[in-house]
Amino acid sequence: MVLAQLGGSISRALQQMSNATIIDEKALNDCLNEITRALLQADVQFKLVRDMQNNIKKIVNLDDLAAGHNKRRIIQQAIFNELCKMLDPGKPSFTPKKGKTSVVMFVGLQGSGKTTTCTKYAYYHQKKGWKPALVCADTFRAGAFDQLKQNATKAKIPFYGSYMESDPVKIAVEGVERFKQENCDLIIVDTSGRHKQEVALFEEMRQVSEATKPDLVLFVMDSSIGQAAFDQAQAFKQSVAVGAVIVTKMDGHAKGGGALSAVAATKSPVIFIGTGEHMDEFEVFDVKPFVSRLLGMGDWSGFMDKIHEVVPMDQQPELLQKLSEGNFTLRIMYEQFQNILKMGPIGQVFSMLPGFSQELMPKGREKESQAKIKRYMTMMDSMTNEGKRSELDSTNPKLMNDSRIMRIARGSGRQVRDVMEMLEEYKRLAKIWSKMKGLKIPKKGEMSALSRNMNAQHMSKVLPPQMLKQIGGMGGLQNLMKQMGSSKDMMGMFGGGDK
Repeated sequence: MVLAQLGGSISRALQQMSNATIIDEKALNDCLNEITRALLQADVQFKLVRDMQNNIKKIVNLDDLAAGHNKRRIIQQAIFNELCKMLDPGKPSFTPKKGKTSVVMFVGLQGSGKTTTCTKYAYYHQKKGWKPALVCADTFRAGAFDQLKQNATKAKIPFYGSYMESDPVKIAVEGVERFKQENCDLIIVDTSGRHKQEVALFEEMRQVSEATKPDLVLFVMDSSIGQAAFDQAQAFKQSVAVGAVIVTKMDGHAKGGGALSAVAATKSPVIFIGTGEHMDEFEVFDVKPFVSRLLGMGDWSGFMDKIHEVVPMDQQPELLQKLSEGNFTLRIMYEQFQNILKMGPIGQVFSMLPGFSQELMPKGREKESQAKIKRYMTMMDSMTNEGKRSELDSTNPKLMNDSRIMRIARGSGRQVRDVMEMLEEYKRLAKIWSKMKGLKIPKKGEMSALSRNMNAQHMSKVLPPQMLKQIGGMGGLQNLMKQMGSSKDMMGMFGGGDK
């Protein structure tokens, strides 16, 4: 996840406070000093950090708290609220509506990742059912149209641009008109950037804006500049009506927190953050879920959205049925690996789970895990698929004898030890799966089905001890189960809830 270092430091500070025998003034100050240090290292403005610390001390007055109050919970909630306040500009941005044509213009300095972000933005909306199109009005940078053309072709998104025309206003107008006629409901215009805030850049931006009359102007900003983002965002806001901001390159350095807080101080809403070079390394920025993940508290609704995206609704009750039977086959493992890969970057998905520390999945390890899953799937592709002796559908470990293992290794171009490693992983997952045996299937319309049928005892056996400890032991897990039981999303996933 982005800002793993900052999130890890804040989580550790909260954990140390939670482990303290007595929550007194010293424990609170130690925790706040650790969080302050982490925020300053992330290049957050000193004034914002000082105000946050003072506000928390005003809210958490330990002398006034009556006995019996959960001081740890009150402090954690105060820190959560103050971090949200720091990152929240307090105003929503324009949201395009499906089926109604919206023109979105991208502006920013050269090198901020504008052209790549245009395609990511289009690709994100295409997956959600929009019909996006890209217009390259960047005539200043050599290769800008080629870059947009390659990205758009890869993502199967229509595009418009010209090698001959040098007037960006003319290209923008022609492109927008063309895609309006083709009934595209999200037309994205990429404009020129410069090395510094030049008068010519702002004049060109104004001309393109007046000609295309965009519904939303998006300012793309490189997060590596940290708190200097405040001046940059202000300069663009004064020249053109910036409606929202996208902060890019959040994966490459420690200054992302400073950039996010600085942009929020300009009252410009950040709507997306770029977390890598690939098309799916692009996240919606929603303050509360973001801070929740930063503190290791997870983002349950975001996780459910991911699941709904990759597992069709008609397959979800079937998956739970298999879970309740406790029979875990290699085919089920293959299908779940497919779903994990569809969800996007593994670290991004795992950070949505409560109790998951971002530092458990460093950037290198994340790619390594993804490569390992693909390797396992290649080996499973070499297994027999049909008949009574199907290797993919068997639950009998003795079926996988030496000759079968050697055949699978040859067929997938891997070593025998790789196949053995994959089978060990299968046995480990099968053991976890078998602990869910006997889980009653909720009927349609049955509310709070999960909280009744899948109790905390069931879940505590499945979760790794470290994750269970971070959630807050059995008590924290029971609270989480209540949250899951009352969630409409959760009911929908498992075939419950009113249809």
